[in-house]
Amino acid sequence: MTENQVKRIYIRYFDIDLIGKSQKPFPKTPIRFEEPVSGFEIIPVVYIKNKVMLDKNLNVIDLAQKTDSFIKQINSKNNIHIQEIQIDCDWTLESKDNYLRFIDAFKKVSNKKLSATIRLHQIKYFEKTKIPNVDRGVLMYYNMGKIASDSLNSIYDRNIAKRYLSSLQNYPLPINIALPIYSWGVHIRDGKIIGLRSKIDVGNLKNNNSFVLTKENWFTVKKSAFAEGVFYKENDQLKIESISKNDLLEMADDLEENTIQNPKEIIFYDLDEFNLKNYDTAIFKKVTDCI
Repeated sequence: MTENQVKRIYIRYFDIDLIGKSQKPFPKTPIRFEEPVSGFEIIPVVYIKNKVMLDKNLNVIDLAQKTDSFIKQINSKNNIHIQEIQIDCDWTLESKDNYLRFIDAFKKVSNKKLSATIRLHQIKYFEKTKIPNVDRGVLMYYNMGKIASDSLNSIYDRNIAKRYLSSLQNYPLPINIALPIYSWGVHIRDGKIIGLRSKIDVGNLKNNNSFVLTKENWFTVKKSAFAEGVFYKENDQLKIESISKNDLLEMADDLEENTIQNPKEIIFYDLDEFNLKNYDTAIFKKVTDCI
């Protein structure tokens, strides 16, 4: 972080989901700081599941007040002072009215700068999906494809991205760019996906006698075994989806060609010791210099 002159960190504070028999909005797995945070500007990020916004009886003003109150509670406990909050929600045509009203209410209640995550389809079809009343959007340039048992990479697919890229030139909201530096394994059994496995160390798999590399990024389970606490049955498959250095540079080139306004910042998702060890630190400056 020092080498790349990082001064701002986006931290997921909590998720909001529908909980219990009453199916009321409630925060899940809030952040817990183990040590004081200093030397960085902190931007709290709240992820709201779309099903919360799909609730026709949702009281958006009440939700906005409670969300703001919980953020303030976390900040107060950890002596954190903020200037901006980010809302992450993959809203749809069916949930957009609640979502847009929530954003309006939250902006008034929080009295902070507000940013919101934007997906590629929301860029292209913004006249239908509408534009949230925020100061800036953050284009999530990942999770483009459907998680499937085929050979495509659901995190990044250049062919899918190209269907949307030209739309960036017409999007009226200022945007920053978030790029992926994470990976996962798609666990497949009898042709069906049974789970996503995070933090898969490919080196460990290659050294595990129960796994055989059958083709690039694909492992087959030769004999049933546990690995990293997960049970793999004989003949299961594990498809590794990851982002290479060349993928990042390719993304940067494509984005540079299709953005009229230069983003104020490039965000890498996510800051994790496991993720970072897969890259030399010079790549981050190379990518940001390209866009």
